[in-house]
Amino acid sequence: MLGFLLRLLPFWVREPLLIAVGSVLGVRIMYLAVRDHDRVAAGLGVVFLVFTAIRVHAVIRALRARRNPSPAASEDGAVVAAAAQAQVQAVAGPRPGPDRSEKEHNAWGQAVAAVAVFGALAATLWVAPRFMPSNDNAPQPASCSGEAHEELPKAYKDTPRPVTGEELCKALNRPDLAKLLGTPGEAATTVSSTNNTAPLTDGKVAQPEAEITFDTYTVNVSATYNDLSTDQYVKLMKFGDEKDIKTLTVLGRPAVLSSDHTMKLEINLGSGGSGGPVEQGPLARTLSVALDRHDRGGYCDITVWSTSGALPNDSVLLDIATKVLPGIPERPAR
Repeated sequence: MLGFLLRLLPFWVREPLLIAVGSVLGVRIMYLAVRDHDRVAAGLGVVFLVFTAIRVHAVIRALRARRNPSPAASEDGAVVAAAAQAQVQAVAGPRPGPDRSEKEHNAWGQAVAAVAVFGALAATLWVAPRFMPSNDNAPQPASCSGEAHEELPKAYKDTPRPVTGEELCKALNRPDLAKLLGTPGEAATTVSSTNNTAPLTDGKVAQPEAEITFDTYTVNVSATYNDLSTDQYVKLMKFGDEKDIKTLTVLGRPAVLSSDHTMKLEINLGSGGSGGPVEQGPLARTLSVALDRHDRGGYCDITVWSTSGALPNDSVLLDIATKVLPGIPERPAR
């Protein structure tokens, strides 16, 4: 049906319209292909641009034919036209000829009008999604839901004041976090943060925490504001028989990679029942980075695990650290 309607249009309306459609769609598809690294879309964009180039070539040939009629046709009809014109002038006087410039002007006017109309439609379709209200029924991305309105423990009021769980959550809850994890199509299912204190410290050591869960991985970030240096922390991990310990430097700060199992706790909410014992959960990989370049004490833990037990490469933890750590102020001298 669309092809039949296009054939009904005059040449000087149809061709500019096809050129406008092909160029807009071709450029748009190529832009999306480059942005998303999609080879199939790039091939489709090339097809549209080649189609547009062919139509442009056809219009240029038609314009040249209108301006320069073929010499053969002019010579064949010269004698007949001259005789016919002489007879007409003898009987009825001179006959006004067609105004060629007016016809060309009308053809160009139709072409420009078609391009202008389609250009306005294309611009409207291009810009409309940016200004149209979003669908209220669409699922919204998970946001940080911490304890912003609760009073902070006393440890957080000491000088220098540590980062809060909400601030940790904002640093971690990045739009590209799923891509950094190697699962760009996933969206966060739960996001949380807390303003805890470290266990066995009588509430004197701040330990804020933030956690984001995806379908594949869970990422947890915590900051512990104690006096433990990275070297001391590594000795404690070796004493605790943690696995795959590897020391390195991240953003100029001493750091260490280690592996350990998470804890699994089942709670029975049924009547007359109690929770089961604490069990060993899936293996987790942790990158611990000092809170300052001089390693004055304290560290930030970035931990990743999955329910399946699969772990990403260590490079994923390093990529997350380089994105998250700049949002956590370094610990100043005390």
